[in-house]
Amino acid sequence: MINLHLLNSPELGNPTVKYQGQGENNTIERPKYDKSQKRIYINKDNYFEGVEPEVWAYQIGGYHVLQKYLKDRRGQRMEDPRHYIHIATALEKTIEIQKKIDEIYPEVEKDVIKF
Repeated sequence: MINLHLLNSPELGNPTVKYQGQGENNTIERPKYDKSQKRIYINKDNYFEGVEPEVWAYQIGGYHVLQKYLKDRRGQRMEDPRHYIHIATALEKTIEIQKKIDEIYPEVEKDVIKF
């Protein structure tokens, strides 16, 4: 998981999120998530697709990671869409790992804590 969060994991080589759109307007204007289409629009022409609702909603330290990234760069050009794709993919993989941990944790906890 460390390599995922440092964006160094080989798992990031097969992203599930894609950058799509038309025209050359890559300016981050008013980011908006469309849950039904699983898209994050950065403006009216360009978007990231394949973003699951739980990935969009994922928080670290009280911040929605994907939303905060775009909000902090509002008015700037999306210079490296691949970086954002890697962040979204890392979050998706993190959620998968956390689900596996949640499945096995009750068994681990039985051996550690006696009630």
